[in-house]
Amino acid sequence: MRRVKRHLFVPPGQRDAAYDDHPLPIGEGQTISQPYIVGLMSEALRLKPETRVLEIGTGSGYQAAILGELAREVYTIEIVRPLGEQARALLAQLGYKNIHVRIGDGYAGWPDKAPFDAIILTASPVKIPEPLIRQLKVGGVLVAPVGPAGDQRLIRLTRGKDGRVKREHLLDVRFVPMTGKARR
Repeated sequence: MRRVKRHLFVPPGQRDAAYDDHPLPIGEGQTISQPYIVGLMSEALRLKPETRVLEIGTGSGYQAAILGELAREVYTIEIVRPLGEQARALLAQLGYKNIHVRIGDGYAGWPDKAPFDAIILTASPVKIPEPLIRQLKVGGVLVAPVGPAGDQRLIRLTRGKDGRVKREHLLDVRFVPMTGKARR
């Protein structure tokens, strides 16, 4: 996390608070997560240098940059076009060639690049979208805040060798809601 300069991922008016351990507004009604949560979620993914990660909710690109330092390839989807375009430009300017940004609805995931070793959601759906679970490799890990506003839990799903998904509750959290078109 020390290699990624968080102040570059927040609006100029927020830069004095960039290294404080709390979320900050990044525009468009969205936030950058507090550093503690970014670190905890990254660690919960159990990343290895050869890992391919799908991130839902690029935001400013900060979490993607952290993942880009830890994994071989990062595919990240942002539904809010201005945020996605800003993140794409900043990540390219910073030299991240292993991070691929798509503007779109994260509920569908990125099927043409699946399966993924790890999937992370940085906004909270009421329940994990089935397409994302299907895009998780055997042995893969998915970390996400799940639940309605006021009752969210950070969970980790692990797909076993038998294909079954094990669910763990990591801690209670508060995230912005995931937007987009929920698909069954």
